[in-house]
Amino acid sequence: MQLRIGNGYDIHRLVAGRPLILGGQRLEHPQGLGLDGHSDADVLVHAIMDALLGALSLGDIGKYFPPEDPQWKGADSLVLLEQVVALVVERGWNVVNVDAVVVAERPKLKPHIDAMRAAIAGRMGLQPDQVGVKATTNERLGPEGREEGISCHAVALLLQP
Repeated sequence: MQLRIGNGYDIHRLVAGRPLILGGQRLEHPQGLGLDGHSDADVLVHAIMDALLGALSLGDIGKYFPPEDPQWKGADSLVLLEQVVALVVERGWNVVNVDAVVVAERPKLKPHIDAMRAAIAGRMGLQPDQVGVKATTNERLGPEGREEGISCHAVALLLQP
């Protein structure tokens, strides 16, 4: 039996004219802002994907879904997550759990956490209790605190039986 841990991080700028998607859920920002990016810019799912890839030293999501490739324009990050999980499984590994912390001043994420966990777990073939999602503010410090962007830190634990 072998275990591997991976670490993931992502940040995207908040801008007008874009939807705010986190954990596969469309949320409303009080100022009508959304995350800027080539895909749907779901920082939560992106950080989890990077954690999974990092656990197996497979690079990062830019290697598999480059932002200059038009096929990923507007892509649903949960669909991309399924592809990353398939890479993990193809190599003989199982996901034990993932855990993530989203850093955002607004909107308040607590009412959406269970839906995020369920959506991510469903796409990963996991139970919701294998997916941790937490939210925190940055106490008005840094780009998240100034509401310039939203970031996420994630870890993933993999098992090879």
